Amino acid sequence: MQVAGAQTPAPGLVPQVDLNASVDAGLEQPQPDDIINGLKVNTGPSQQTGSNGKLFNDPKPEEGGWKGLARLLEALTPSIDTQAPLSASQITDRITSMLNQGQNQEALDIIEKRQAQLDEKGALGTDVQLLFLHGRALAALGRSTEAITTYRNMSTLYPELPEPWNNLAAEYVKNGQLDMAYEALRMALVANPNYATARENLGEVQLMLAQRSFQEAAGLGASQAQSKAEQAGKILSP
Repeated sequence: MQVAGAQTPAPGLVPQVDLNASVDAGLEQPQPDDIINGLKVNTGPSQQTGSNGKLFNDPKPEEGGWKGLARLLEALTPSIDTQAPLSASQITDRITSMLNQGQNQEALDIIEKRQAQLDEKGALGTDVQLLFLHGRALAALGRSTEAITTYRNMSTLYPELPEPWNNLAAEYVKNGQLDMAYEALRMALVANPNYATARENLGEVQLMLAQRSFQEAAGLGASQAQSKAEQAGKILSP
């Protein structure tokens, strides 16, 4: 099954990697210091501060000419951070890139720092992109139970987004919960009937359910059931 993330897919399922399509279609892109559909986005300097002053420890580029001189003068007041703060979208883009490169634990650490910053500022609502990336990071680290909790929370808060339903189904399949995976994919397609990934994944889960039924029938003595179960297994094999 495919999931909405770059983590190792569950057998037969394709995870979804981002929310951009659904956010573009259903939710406006977050703007600085706005409340949009219950989402609070803060872009003040504290967004970039972590336990060591910043979320991302990028080296400052060297500057020459008058800019270099200005930097020397600013060194007289070291308490002032003259770097422009990252926007909310830049932060989530950086986290997404980390996940895509397999830096899963590092990404999770940044996500948790970022959430702590938002909580400290008393941000209203939930950062939907950050929550989705949290689920991706947990799933990539094999923390499936926590990923399921995160995706279920998203499906409650934002039932109109199909990607969390799709990734929830992928986690259910990892745990052998095929019936729950089926229902999650049905909900993804209610949210977006043209969501190709969920449609494909639904077919995979239906094959898994068929294989399970044939195996159960074979156990009850049905003569052709084992052969059919094996045929379904061959289709499911990568």
